[in-house]
Parts: sequence; C-alpha cells; structure tokens
Amino acid sequence: MKYMLLIYDAPDTRELFHGEDGRALMARIDAIMGEIRASGEYVGTQGLADAATAKTIRLRDGQPVVTDGPFAEAKEQLGGYVIVDCELERAVALAQRWPLVSTGGIEVRPVMFDGGAEM
Repeated sequence: MKYMLLIYDAPDTRELFHGEDGRALMARIDAIMGEIRASGEYVGTQGLADAATAKTIRLRDGQPVVTDGPFAEAKEQLGGYVIVDCELERAVALAQRWPLVSTGGIEVRPVMFDGGAEM
C-alpha cells in the first residue's frame, strides 16, 4: 500500500536549515531517505514553496474567490511530502522518526488509486 507522509511545519521552520544545525538536520533527513530508497519503499517526495506564495480558492456566495496564502488562522503549513510503498505500521514509524515532527507534525494517509478500489 502507498502512503503519503504530509509534512507540516511552522512558518519559520525553514530557518532551521541554515548553518551547522541545518547541515545536521539535512543529514538526518538524508539518512531516512537513503533507507527508504535502499529498501525499495521510496515512491516520491517534493518540498513545497513557502505558503506565502500559495493561492487559495473558496466559494463565497456561490462564486470561487481567490485569496493569498493558506488559511490565515493556521499555525502550521504543508511544507512537503514523501510517498512510500509499505505497510501502515512502517509508514507511521518513518513519520515518527522524521526530524521535523517537532515543528508541526506529519499526517500519514493512504494514497488511493483506481478510484479508491484498494480502500
């Protein structure tokens, strides 16, 4: 089964990647990514641009309205994702080890294909 690890973080989390601490943080992330690549569980990953660059579309009075950014009241933002092909317990274990789990959280969700037939 494929799972998407949705990585949420605080708006200032990206500052953690600067300097010596940032190199250590990236080394921890690289170690997990190397592990899932070596095991064949890796499907894909991508970081997302800062939430300030986002556009959100919602219906207001029956019409789609475009606003800047994500939900204004959100303290966390979606910063990226990793897709793995493994058992749920393994996906949860990987999420628990992710170095940035302390800055926002990680949501583990099944990825549906073929109209959700595997759910």
